[in-house]
Amino acid sequence: MSSSAPARFDRGHTDDLMSFLTASPTPYHAVATAAERLEKAGFRQVQETDAWDGTTGGRFVLRGGAIIAWFVPEGATAHTPFRIVGAHTDSPNLRVKPLPDTGAHGWRQVAVEVYGGPLLNSWLDRDLGLAGRLSLRDGSHRLVNIDRPLLRVPQLAIHLDRSVHTDGLKLDKQRHMQPIWGLGDTHEGDLIHFLEEETGLTEGDVTGWDLMVHSVERPAYLGRDRELLAGPRMDNLLSVHAATAALTAVSTSPGLPYIPVLAAFDHEENGSQSDTGADGPLLGTVLERSVFARGGSYEDKARAFAGTVCLSSDTGHAVHPNYAERHDPTHHPRAGGGPILKVNVNQRYATDGSGRAVFAAACEKAGVPWQTFVSNNAMPCGTTIGPITAARHGIQTVDVGVAILSMHSARELCGADDPYLLANAIASFLEG
Repeated sequence: MSSSAPARFDRGHTDDLMSFLTASPTPYHAVATAAERLEKAGFRQVQETDAWDGTTGGRFVLRGGAIIAWFVPEGATAHTPFRIVGAHTDSPNLRVKPLPDTGAHGWRQVAVEVYGGPLLNSWLDRDLGLAGRLSLRDGSHRLVNIDRPLLRVPQLAIHLDRSVHTDGLKLDKQRHMQPIWGLGDTHEGDLIHFLEEETGLTEGDVTGWDLMVHSVERPAYLGRDRELLAGPRMDNLLSVHAATAALTAVSTSPGLPYIPVLAAFDHEENGSQSDTGADGPLLGTVLERSVFARGGSYEDKARAFAGTVCLSSDTGHAVHPNYAERHDPTHHPRAGGGPILKVNVNQRYATDGSGRAVFAAACEKAGVPWQTFVSNNAMPCGTTIGPITAARHGIQTVDVGVAILSMHSARELCGADDPYLLANAIASFLEG
């Protein structure tokens, strides 16, 4: 490594993130992977339909593509405040329609619907797998992951679109994004029967499905000094992984003054309005039941919420070297520069001056450098679960994350050390 190369931190965390991304092609797989790691750390799953107890230790709730996990330390009272890290498990992609079998002119295709706001061109000419959740006739569910080249969205050849270099690539979401997966005539039920065979089920077992395509290309270090990380779904599984690692780490810390919480939601990319989204009741219900299980009252809940702080952790924009004019001229977050604090006075992000102080203190305690992101005034600003969490629950919320390039692409890019730095800042925040 040359003397001008950036400092390298512990790459074990980033190696583990790469494994997490590969194992989590869908929100359902992401929460299953997180749950497995929590169980190894001593957390236990509780069912929403069961009565809860208020004993110490780690617990988690799974619902669809969402997971809420928390750790009750020794000495916690009914009004002990929470320290929450919020994230989301979904990423923009292509999702299978209810009638999936389609095709034309001798090509067998899968009918898909565009989910969220993906960079459509990034899905072209890419080897794609298929994964998700199958709902069975007996009421149970089965995860499926065909993690090999199965589908492809072919781009039109330059010879048939000579204007692409002058007018730009124009893609119609309905006509141009349907992937091919074979040759021959299309028959109703082909795709689901194929998945039944792949998962060892009997034909007719599957009566419902939530399926989506994913790139089968593995995450990889990139660059002369391997100081960059390229991979899928970093928006926002990078934060889910960091928060899971931080929660399991702090659960062994003695004398925690707060109850640390991981809240990873589905459906952020299309507005969070679902029973597993941040705009649904899941988080509030879990926190409230935790208070009541410890013998608390409504007054105890109000006291606990008043002292609670949430870090909404989601990826943000690193300054793009080819489009620097699109960024704020005085705020240029860089890959490798540590996590970012995201600020927007119009409440697209929930950070205020008090929240900035909370995050700065956590980073200082952890010895982690940090940066600030603000949108260019002439550009619309994205948003996160931060403002939703603050407004829905009356909880002080701070928006943070890691600066990346190619957000919403099938393959994104960040500094290889930034996930480790974010995880350390989150752990410091959870410890108080």
